[in-house]
Amino acid sequence: MFNKQKKNEKEDMVVAPAPTPPEDVTVEVSKTSKSPGSSRDANVFVKVPPSVLSSDLIVKGNLLTAGDIQIEGKVEGDIQAHLLTVGETSEIKGEIIADDVIINGKVIGRVRGLKVRLTNKARVKGDIIHKAIAIESGAHFEGTVQRKDDPYDNSLEKKK
Repeated sequence: MFNKQKKNEKEDMVVAPAPTPPEDVTVEVSKTSKSPGSSRDANVFVKVPPSVLSSDLIVKGNLLTAGDIQIEGKVEGDIQAHLLTVGETSEIKGEIIADDVIINGKVIGRVRGLKVRLTNKARVKGDIIHKAIAIESGAHFEGTVQRKDDPYDNSLEKKK
């Protein structure tokens, strides 16, 4: 009826298969790697989809990514990314630093970027430091616009 022998614990374990990357993810290996079979020396770049913060999400703190990010919710803090898309329902209070910035929503704070685009739905209150800018008709903007070859440079320029 009852057996006092211990059960083999490994029989109860379920092992899940290793995850495989989606088919649309591309991997590019640099040609500068020293040995063809060495993965340590190769520079591997994986193209990943952008991160999305949904409209019901509220973030209090800084966001830092080397990739792309799309924000639909509220952020109270600084954001640094490669490509930042500010959605129509979003509200950002803080500094934005990105290579490409597309603003459809509300931003209160400084914007620094190589390319900055304010769509007709944009509401920006703060300074914009850029290398290239596009402001669509209908965008609301309060602040100053300054063109710099290096918009990431924080040093104060001498006024003449």
